[in-house]
Amino acid sequence: MSDCCSSGSDEDLDPELELLDELGGTLSKWTNYIHGWQDRWIVLKGNILSYYRSADEKEYGCRGSICLSKAVITPHEFDECRFDISVNDSIWYLRAEHPLLRQQWIDTIELHKAESGYGSESSLRRHGSLLSLTSAASGLSTTSASSFKKGYSLREKLAEMETFRDILCRQVDTLQKYFDNCADIESKDELHRDKVSDDEEDFPTSRPDGDYLLNNNNSSKEKLFSVDSLKDSLGIDFKGEAITFKATTAGILSTLSHCIDILVKREDSWQRRLDKEIERRRRAEEAYKAALTELKKPHYGGPDYEEGPNSLINEEEFFDAVEAALDKHDQIEEQSQAERSRVSRQISLTPDTYSSISTQKYSTKPHSHTSSLSSVDLISASDDVHRFSAQVEEMVQSHMTYSLQDVGGDANWQLVVEEGDMKVYRREVEENGIVLDPLKATHAVRGVTGHEVCHYFWDTAFRNDWETTVESFQVVETLSDKAVIIHQTHKRVWPASQRDVLYVSIISKILSTNENDPDTWLVCNFSVDHDGYPPSARCIRAKINVAMICQTLISPPEGDKEITRDNILCKITYVANVNPGGWAPASVLRAVAKREYPKFLKRFTSYVQEKTNGEAILF
Repeated sequence: MSDCCSSGSDEDLDPELELLDELGGTLSKWTNYIHGWQDRWIVLKGNILSYYRSADEKEYGCRGSICLSKAVITPHEFDECRFDISVNDSIWYLRAEHPLLRQQWIDTIELHKAESGYGSESSLRRHGSLLSLTSAASGLSTTSASSFKKGYSLREKLAEMETFRDILCRQVDTLQKYFDNCADIESKDELHRDKVSDDEEDFPTSRPDGDYLLNNNNSSKEKLFSVDSLKDSLGIDFKGEAITFKATTAGILSTLSHCIDILVKREDSWQRRLDKEIERRRRAEEAYKAALTELKKPHYGGPDYEEGPNSLINEEEFFDAVEAALDKHDQIEEQSQAERSRVSRQISLTPDTYSSISTQKYSTKPHSHTSSLSSVDLISASDDVHRFSAQVEEMVQSHMTYSLQDVGGDANWQLVVEEGDMKVYRREVEENGIVLDPLKATHAVRGVTGHEVCHYFWDTAFRNDWETTVESFQVVETLSDKAVIIHQTHKRVWPASQRDVLYVSIISKILSTNENDPDTWLVCNFSVDHDGYPPSARCIRAKINVAMICQTLISPPEGDKEITRDNILCKITYVANVNPGGWAPASVLRAVAKREYPKFLKRFTSYVQEKTNGEAILF
């Protein structure tokens, strides 16, 4: 029988329903909240979906796989390129390059899922008989297992009832025939007596009474003979049949009593099961309520909770998550700083305390790549001529005109932070819902010059020493010895999206036109476009216009003493105009700016003081 079923199933299989060959392609897969979306090589083989870091690394094995038999494929409601695949608690977030490619992937996965041997019509033909037999066997085994060991099972007792019913029906039929025949004989006997009575009235006898009585006795004998002949002809033992009938009904009553006992016991068993099920349901409801409560909390790691117009995280939770991430970054930075300080103390240095320079305030100037030119001539010098020269000139003139203006009496500027000599001002500006608040900070740092501050701010060789928010940066193009194009990727602060910046960075010395005023050193960073570094889907491209403007003030030493760093004061003006892009809440951006800018200035100026301590003064 099994052979027939097997052959029948094989004949029913459609060749078109066989699993397709291995398919592969590149999709963006959500990895985690730190790295976000990453390109992965996705392979679909049979009903197994696997992914590799790249197509070239397939020989090293897949990094993860899921079975599509019970998978749920869900296109994203807002993102036309994204779809999610979930199997129980495991969820893969995937993105294609365009909506058409996404739909092709979904259709192909659904096809493999349908043809994987479960859930399709072919699978019913393939597995139907086995499932039916298994189900029937399990049903019988369940009934047998649930039966009570004492006595027989309910099924067996019901079979006994069927047997008793058949016996009882046959006995009833036999007794009914006996009663019917008895009724017929009684009717015939009564008719016979009536006939005899009529004959005696019509023909009176002259015989003596004895003869008449003999005639009556003969009639009685005829009647008794007829009853005996009935018993012989039917062959029924009425007494025996009555005893058997009684025994059968007693058996039925006993079996019914046993069935009732079994049902009562089974009812108790089912009641216990019901009580357990009620308790299980109560626990499930409590777990469901706890899960709902948990869902109301911010969840980390899913793309639906990151920055965006359809983010499931509200503004307050967004702020808390950003603040927690920044605190963690600060903690890591403090540990790194402590480690660097420990290593520095182990290295013995013998620095020169002071440098020997002219005591006249401005009579001796250090060697510089620039000559005594006006600001416009300086930027147009031969070694600084490049395709962004006009933009650089415009930016520098704008910063020298407006950035150095005093903001104390301007009502549009709000003082948001004041710590010692450092003051940070902000002017609230929004455009299309995006915060574009200009920031201006003033600071005075002793022991360093404006040239030194701008040098360490501009030179990328020292960038990682003081900049803690940058994940990576690269000099894209060197325009001149004082101008470069830099691509800079900042560390991600979840749930905000990661951001990068592409900007021109120039360092310049602006000579003073007034002998009593100090010269000015300036570093200007402003966003540009570059064909080699277009915006990517991984990061949001921010736009910046930042300037570090420094002037060195010298208090002449007494007598003929040399100028030391104790006589130097650097006046710093830092301005920043940043368009962060994206969808981050305004309150979060303003709070982060208020928190991070003062910390950045203190961290950077402390670094410059540490680097220049004991070094020759660079004017």
